[in-house]
Amino acid sequence: NATALSIPRDLIVDIPDCPTEQEDGSRKVIPGATGVRFNTSLGQDGRTPSCTMRTVTELTGITPDNFMVADFNAVKTLTSAVGGVEVCLAKDIDDPDSHLKLPKGTHTIEGETALAYVRTRHSVGFGGDLSRIGLQQQFLSALMRKLKSNDTLTSPSKMIKLAEAGTEALTVDSQLDSINKLKDLGLELGKLNTENLTFTTVPVIDNPSEQVKATVVLDEAQAPQVFDLIRNDVSFTEVKQKKKKEKAAVAARLKGEKAPASEVRVRVLNGGAAQGSAQKTLSWLQVQEGVTKSENGGNAPKELSRTTLEYAPDQADQARRLAAVMGLSGSAMKPGESVTNSQGVPAMTLTLGKDFKGPGVSLTPPDKAPDDIKKSTADKVECAK
Repeated sequence: NATALSIPRDLIVDIPDCPTEQEDGSRKVIPGATGVRFNTSLGQDGRTPSCTMRTVTELTGITPDNFMVADFNAVKTLTSAVGGVEVCLAKDIDDPDSHLKLPKGTHTIEGETALAYVRTRHSVGFGGDLSRIGLQQQFLSALMRKLKSNDTLTSPSKMIKLAEAGTEALTVDSQLDSINKLKDLGLELGKLNTENLTFTTVPVIDNPSEQVKATVVLDEAQAPQVFDLIRNDVSFTEVKQKKKKEKAAVAARLKGEKAPASEVRVRVLNGGAAQGSAQKTLSWLQVQEGVTKSENGGNAPKELSRTTLEYAPDQADQARRLAAVMGLSGSAMKPGESVTNSQGVPAMTLTLGKDFKGPGVSLTPPDKAPDDIKKSTADKVECAK
């Protein structure tokens, strides 16, 4: 599964300070900026792609591992390298700004025409950047279908030819800077079915501080849900990531009788949460939830990205009670061994990971994309309107 998230160029963001390597080889820290358009993060004031990556992390909490930059020439070169991309128009388009002029219907485009297609905005939708994003997502879906249909993504020889074009057309980071690396990435992408590739856009609203609408801001009701889904590897297509049997086994950990809160014995450890989280959680469990047989175990031996609860088989009913109290998912519950608490009695181990947000805040991630989040998959043929 894969999710492609588009970020509007006119989204108001904060850009962090950014260490860069300039064209002359010198290193320079570009000062951050607040309340500026997202596209300010690349190219302006000497900012490099790494600045955009830092901005994405600041905005979404998602840390990109790699980057590719496709400029105008890259669009022309790569579309020609694959033999053109088939697109569909629901109406005639004549855009003097992008120089795209095509009649209604299906067309195979490449080179200059492909560039004009992905740049056009005045002739589609509402004539703005958000409409252009939809057009670009349709184009990328069509490109993916083309690559799958002619076996480019499963043929090493075809991928080498495409990778050769890519090395000349794309700007990439050091982990992708060779023909073989790009070839391997393409072959990995070939394992992806188009129905499992979802395109969506960061949810935004018009900037309320502007009388003449020119920029957008995050939709604080919906955007965090989208970011959480991506951070937690939740498929927007709702295709199961694991075998049904494995998921059923994980879900079964939450099913069954629950011990009374007063019988739950647990040691609380801090494994990457904010300082003092273990003591705050302990106080909350004892005072608010009646888990009086709990104690502070201090810092965990190592940090964890996610909160876990380890318990012995005969503590399953206690684990289910604590999971309900803490809002833990079945995947957070780790059948294992008990530990001995300060009274010499077997106890469970609750380790607060980096995902811990505070006592009483559920740690169960969403299991599907909200129904009202606009999304499309690469297997669907859509016509530009």
